Amino acid sequence: MRNLLPRRISFWSFIAVGIAVAISICGLVVDAEPVPVHYRAGTIHAFLEMRSEDGHVLASGDLVQVAHGDQITARTTFRFTDGSIDEETTVFSQRHDFRLISDHHVQKGPFFPHPMDILIDSAKSQVTVRSTEKDGKDETKTKHLALAPDLTNGMVPTVIENILPDAPQTTVSMLVFTPDPRLVKLAISHQGEDLFSVAGASHQGIHYEIKIELGGMAGVTAPLIGKQPPNIQLWIIGGQAPTFVKEQGPIYADGPILTIELASPVWPDSHKEGE
Repeated sequence: MRNLLPRRISFWSFIAVGIAVAISICGLVVDAEPVPVHYRAGTIHAFLEMRSEDGHVLASGDLVQVAHGDQITARTTFRFTDGSIDEETTVFSQRHDFRLISDHHVQKGPFFPHPMDILIDSAKSQVTVRSTEKDGKDETKTKHLALAPDLTNGMVPTVIENILPDAPQTTVSMLVFTPDPRLVKLAISHQGEDLFSVAGASHQGIHYEIKIELGGMAGVTAPLIGKQPPNIQLWIIGGQAPTFVKEQGPIYADGPILTIELASPVWPDSHKEGE
């Protein structure tokens, strides 16, 4: 089944890039439980748009998500007006709780100061980082890590859609890259509801805030040196079918705050309809 309204947006590994600089001074080991499945993901094709703080469209996006039994494969691609590409393919299971199987995230083109190609393979407990050095040479590093069971790279909106409304705070894990992989916590808290409209009809968006908890000495010194990553904002529609609506945050280290939202198709001569 295809639907223009995505049930599961999976491009949230951009947080991992946006906060990397802040934690380069310290790693963090997290022991936490995965989030239980309350709403199962399905097969969808959704359209997205990315805007700057002044409202200009920077990129158009596609989310193509396919369900095979208890396994989901979601690919989100943003194509920028300057030719840059941000593409992420996430595979996860949803048997009883959400478990990351793999996440492959690529950012390349002039929009990104530091292009990257990162692969997380949970089955092999392996992380591969491909980057370009200052001298222009490509470098590939592979590390074997004890990955947390609640790892959420590429699936943060999925997790938020499955948080119970009365939960005061939910904490999950994420890998970030500096360029070496580090594990951090994401503290997700409910911030109330905000009004928005669709075709003139009013709806309530549930607002969540994601705070990156660095831990250790990094958590102490980051605010002092101006490297504390910004909190991330995300809105969903609740009810029987929780659905992503909007998010705000950077997509690379020290980058500007960008907004990602659902996009509607625009047809030629659509202004003449109904005449």
